[in-house]
Amino acid sequence: METFVRLMVVKQRSGWGYETLVREVSDSLHLRRFCLIGIDHRVPDESTVRKLTRRLGPETVAEICRLVIAKAQHETRFCARAARVDSTVIEADIRYPSDALLALQGTRALAREAAKVQGMVKGAASKVVDRSRSVGKTVRTISRTLARRSGEAKAQVMDLNARAGKRIARSAREARKLSAQARAAARGRGAQAKLAAAAKLEALAGRCEQVAQQINRRARGLKITDRLVSLADPDARPIRKGKLGKPTEFGYVTQICELTENTRRGARGFILPPASVAGNPAENTLLAITASELERLGLKPRELVGDGGFQTAPTLAALPAIPSEQIQLSGRHEPGSRRTRKRRARYRTGIEGRISHLKRGYGLRRTRLKGHDGARTWSGWAILAYNLDTLAIRSH
Repeated sequence: METFVRLMVVKQRSGWGYETLVREVSDSLHLRRFCLIGIDHRVPDESTVRKLTRRLGPETVAEICRLVIAKAQHETRFCARAARVDSTVIEADIRYPSDALLALQGTRALAREAAKVQGMVKGAASKVVDRSRSVGKTVRTISRTLARRSGEAKAQVMDLNARAGKRIARSAREARKLSAQARAAARGRGAQAKLAAAAKLEALAGRCEQVAQQINRRARGLKITDRLVSLADPDARPIRKGKLGKPTEFGYVTQICELTENTRRGARGFILPPASVAGNPAENTLLAITASELERLGLKPRELVGDGGFQTAPTLAALPAIPSEQIQLSGRHEPGSRRTRKRRARYRTGIEGRISHLKRGYGLRRTRLKGHDGARTWSGWAILAYNLDTLAIRSH
């Protein structure tokens, strides 16, 4: 376990993939020494590291992170006197989504999975027609039509999107029929494999039906709630944070809470296990999870600062142990003297730099694991690597 944790810390710090990680550690004496792998011992296979990352999950990583903070309190006399909280978006590892492109990916995936099911079910009456070629032509036609940049072109694009939506809906209906036949034929030897393949095909058909519904609602001018942006990563959602460079990001919202010993410039502390909820939650929704982490670790910071995304009343209710005059929310709740407000505002801006530091140096910019649990696992390893670096700095 210790070797695995050290391998993951190297991976987060370097940005290497699993194969590159194993290759580089195998060829480096100092990395072998850091990962506690002898020169005559074999480095774990990349598939072993990859599977362990998924199998351990986010809760195990969060528990290790808590142990690191407790170790810092016990051995380096770390005392959390101030806390700064902010949220950021961890991008999902997906392409920029569009209606027609999702329809293309859906028809292709349905045909591929249906071929596997048909191979298991002898004499299947239903089959899923591969419509990816016709939908692909529609996607290319949309690209040529959009290049004209006219009002008439927009109307034609909406019509082409509706055409792609009808084709993926037809493929989804065929996939559901085939899935029902596979479940009915699941008897005797190979029954579990047939049921698993049928369940996978049915889940994919459900996502494709959602894509078809989204296209239909857009063509009718209706609002789309809980939009699906990826078939491979169905938990990812579009998130708008008001950035000029990236007005819309696709991924997961994660709240970062850094605890420091003071509010001076350059203060570096430890970060709690990140709080995350599927979808696009508000700041105060995630603050309840952060507050429970503080209570679990027995940490009682004297001051807490946040940006204007936090509501005053819910924030004060979530943190009853901190006096209201010691909580500052930019533009909403700013008690204290002018000097105190400026000091806290300067301290709060440091969390922006810390998030940027985590994204540039610890891989927090984009998660390479699919699903919400995958994003939590990825962000957990990034925070753990940062906390271990902080502990090493304080110990020397």
